[in-house]
Amino acid sequence: MDRGRAAATGAAVLGGVDGLMGPSEIGNLFLSASALAGLMIVSHVISARDAWAPLNRRFIFGLRVMMVLFAGRALFILTDVQFFRFFILLGASLIPISVLILTEGLLRRHAPPMAKLWVAGGTAVFVVLSLWWRDSIDPARLAGLMVFQLSGFGIAGWLVLRRDRASLSAAENRSVERIALSLVVLIPLAAADFLMIFLGLPAQTSPLGVLFLCWLAVSLGRSQSQHRAPLVSFLAIVFGAGLSGLVTAQMAQMDKDATILTLAVILAAVLVAVLFIEAQSLRAEERSQTLLRHLADDRSRDALGFLRGLQSHPLVEGAVLVQGDQLADLDSDVLRHIFAVRPVLRRADPPFTDGAEGDHIAHLFDLFDASHILLAADDPLTLVALSMPALATSPRAELELAAVQRMARLMAANS
Repeated sequence: MDRGRAAATGAAVLGGVDGLMGPSEIGNLFLSASALAGLMIVSHVISARDAWAPLNRRFIFGLRVMMVLFAGRALFILTDVQFFRFFILLGASLIPISVLILTEGLLRRHAPPMAKLWVAGGTAVFVVLSLWWRDSIDPARLAGLMVFQLSGFGIAGWLVLRRDRASLSAAENRSVERIALSLVVLIPLAAADFLMIFLGLPAQTSPLGVLFLCWLAVSLGRSQSQHRAPLVSFLAIVFGAGLSGLVTAQMAQMDKDATILTLAVILAAVLVAVLFIEAQSLRAEERSQTLLRHLADDRSRDALGFLRGLQSHPLVEGAVLVQGDQLADLDSDVLRHIFAVRPVLRRADPPFTDGAEGDHIAHLFDLFDASHILLAADDPLTLVALSMPALATSPRAELELAAVQRMARLMAANS
């Protein structure tokens, strides 16, 4: 390879070409900025939960290593200052050791000594080489760095495949599988960065792999036990972004390079937006005033205290305790039979029966203008009538009401 081709290869891999801001450089700048934004979102989500937890520290270290790399790329493209190549090379050199450290934390096992020696030795060599940020030793350095990165990913994948699944919990196994799944996409896209000149690619592809990693990491905050839901969502995003990109390219009559750039930019923009929305949604859930939070935070020692606290909850504010004289006009045996069958009654449910039970239920709902009536205690018979707006009623809210009803009944039985 001649000297000019070597310089072009190094500049393309690291993020810029001779200070020119053509379409390719603008696209690479946007992709690097998008990857940086995605990494910052995930880092904030993890830090907000517990930044000092051992596993979280390892994950945040890996995220910050990649943030250094993409920040260096963006600054290099913007300024064409050669010094910023140091941050790109430093971040790329530290990726294998950050992946190994995270993998050991996820598996709660040490890697074999030879694997540690290889990664530690390679990291030391390429960190030292990164101090020479000029491109005079490229593409040999970049070829070695690509082999080192791929070997680091390979070691992590081998450890994941050979792990003792029985020694890990279901949540831990799910976390390991999500990270390993991201490597399936990230490895070829990272390799394509080094080979983009040979492959004729107009843009770096590793930012898209990093955003996929961010997507899977954020999705761990959800309660799905399977990987299907986040994967289906991601594929839907890819399909939608790809279709819109192709339509745009067709309308503008773009060539191949412009079409690839358009697809990459649209996909990156959509992924960052969805990551931000997902992170905000997780944050809102943590702060939300759910009935389950009332269950967790309640410090009362009896059912009545628990129910009085429930009366001030925003979701069911104004709930009414019904007992004693308020039930004097109704047959207590009929009421006990009704609530033995359905501890939580909803106005929207089909009629209970056409007999006395149905008349009793209709009377209760009309008397208290309620949407739900719960059995709180058997002796003395105590009910809770509440009105929940239809728009606020969801399957989750219905489930929480059932949990509240059971807790109140248990507290009453044990008092």
